[in-house]
Amino acid sequence: MQSFGSKLADAMAVRGPLCVGIDPHPGLLRSWDLPQTVAGLEKFAMTTVEALAPMVAVLKPQSAFFEAYGSAGVAVLERLIAQARSAGALVLLDAKRGDIGSTMTAYAQAYLTEGSPLAADAVTLSPFLGFGSLRPALDAAKASGRGVFVLALTSNPEGPALQHAVTDDGRSVAQSIVDAAAQENSGESPLGSIGLVVGATIGRTGVDLTKANGPFLAPGIGAQGATIADLKVVFGDDLSAVLATTSREVLGAGPSLTGLRDAAARLTDDLRAALTG
Repeated sequence: MQSFGSKLADAMAVRGPLCVGIDPHPGLLRSWDLPQTVAGLEKFAMTTVEALAPMVAVLKPQSAFFEAYGSAGVAVLERLIAQARSAGALVLLDAKRGDIGSTMTAYAQAYLTEGSPLAADAVTLSPFLGFGSLRPALDAAKASGRGVFVLALTSNPEGPALQHAVTDDGRSVAQSIVDAAAQENSGESPLGSIGLVVGATIGRTGVDLTKANGPFLAPGIGAQGATIADLKVVFGDDLSAVLATTSREVLGAGPSLTGLRDAAARLTDDLRAALTG
């Protein structure tokens, strides 16, 4: 069974290092002249999948925007996951789940276990109940050839107070998360399957990312203010494991299928140039 890290490396090599977030918030629905209803949600989601799933490496639906519509919205999310994967994109479900014990096990069953209608190729997780609390998800991901992306250095202004706090062993909380992910990824090739979320807008971090041996999800390109040049500030010269993610920078070109594809292609070309430049 091919690991998620290997699948992602292959997808980035063929399709480029771009992840497009599917965030159907009210402003985007309005800009597409869609109603804030389940029908509008589905039209938005499936148009995005039709345009982008055959060409981008990763699609990242934000679970909350679907959950906001109740069970009918979650059903749309289930169909989105199935259709995007069928069209060739990897699907990273942005759920940011974090809990302990049996509850974490249930989240793992929902998002990382074959046969679940919400099972994606990977899911975002919060480690701030302790990295060890993620063990059920880490084990489920490994068993099913899936991956996780663990929050490490986020771009929200409240993040640094926690993430840069120093633990008893002298490391920052963020560094301890990076190191724990590196341990999980040890010996994996070409990439481990435990990724880290590191914001593209945060500048120099003071955290050593060099030994993570896994992918980095870098949100913030475009509307959030980060540029492709900022990636080198955050990650250094080696961007081979960086998966840049944006939502409005691409989705703002909709609802035209051609507009969406052209926006994604332009951004992918720019990222490829930065990756190899």
